[in-house]
Amino acid sequence: MAAEPDEADITEQVSESTEADVDDHGDEVDDEVGEEHEPTDRPVRRRLSRVGWALVASAVVVATLAGLAGWLGYRAYEKHDAQAQRDVFVQTARQGAVNLTTINYTEVDADVQRILDSATGTFRDDFEKRSKPFMEVVKAAQSQSEGTITEAGLESVRGDSAQVLVAVAVKSRTAAGEQAPREWRMRIDVQAVGDGAKVSNVVFVP
Repeated sequence: MAAEPDEADITEQVSESTEADVDDHGDEVDDEVGEEHEPTDRPVRRRLSRVGWALVASAVVVATLAGLAGWLGYRAYEKHDAQAQRDVFVQTARQGAVNLTTINYTEVDADVQRILDSATGTFRDDFEKRSKPFMEVVKAAQSQSEGTITEAGLESVRGDSAQVLVAVAVKSRTAAGEQAPREWRMRIDVQAVGDGAKVSNVVFVP
């Protein structure tokens, strides 16, 4: 007949079994807790960091391109504006040469006024002082002249003024008859005035 286990043995077995269960469950709990609280935001932060740098780089590129486009546009505007001013200088000189060489004794008052209207500075003042004697000579000789521009070119530009070389062919006649055509060359100084320009000096050159 087998001996019945005494109370001390039973108590020892129960205690060992309980500790084993506690250890097993404790390990499970620790493992589960560890899995639940393991950091998972590092990859997200890395992705966000990369996206942020990409956005910053894109913004820098866009700003650089915008600045470059603005600079190129401004340079193009400056170039166009400078060319437009040069064209005005040359056209003013051409018209000034025509005004000076196209005089008709029957319309001399209007012709002289046209010269004065297209002139400025000391040149205008000097011409105005001499205009009356000039008109008297033209009327007395019954002079008629017509100038035609054969060539014109910009010689130099300084700020809002320029020098233009103009070649003009002049046909003229008086009461005594028609005269031989003449070729004149002029260096005409032009000064910007308002939105346009006016003749500020005229010198005949060989």
